[in-house]
Amino acid sequence: MEGPLEFPVLSTERLELAEITDTNAPDIFELFSHPEVVRFYNLLPLAIEEDAQAIIERFRQRFADKLGIRWGIRLKGSAKIIGTTGFNNFTRNHRSNIGYDLLPAYWNKGLISEAIMAVAAYGFDKLEVNRIEAEVMAGNSASERALVKCGFKKEGILRQWMHWNEQHFDMTIYALLREDFRLVQK
Repeated sequence: MEGPLEFPVLSTERLELAEITDTNAPDIFELFSHPEVVRFYNLLPLAIEEDAQAIIERFRQRFADKLGIRWGIRLKGSAKIIGTTGFNNFTRNHRSNIGYDLLPAYWNKGLISEAIMAVAAYGFDKLEVNRIEAEVMAGNSASERALVKCGFKKEGILRQWMHWNEQHFDMTIYALLREDFRLVQK
């Protein structure tokens, strides 16, 4: 990300991916306080709305530092954030790590796949990454299905890769290369 830090807005058939601001704190609290949303996250369900503000600030700071970018997912025509997606980190001309979440009321509608494809296009075209990675905790089959639908390839198991809440977790790594993405888009 070079030049001025203007937050990009992405648009798909059904979604708008936009900057998460302080006014979105109630939506972020609803999202990250839901036990099913954070089940495969390294995050306990939020207990108070002020914790949502801290998450928003972390997203904002990573963008300002040019280390990551996280969009709020909303249905076109709505201001309500129903999920988030973006790059937890990236290295220009090399690789990035994608993450995403969505309120359960919107699961199984193809929305997260739609958002992943928009974010991947942005990563390959604007951030010039060559590889987008995703790590998925064992048991998160819905996430795995979404990634495969978007052209990601399963590469293997990262044994005890994540440490959270005094435990180690195996993670399955998926990746999408720029050259593979071009084939998925056709």
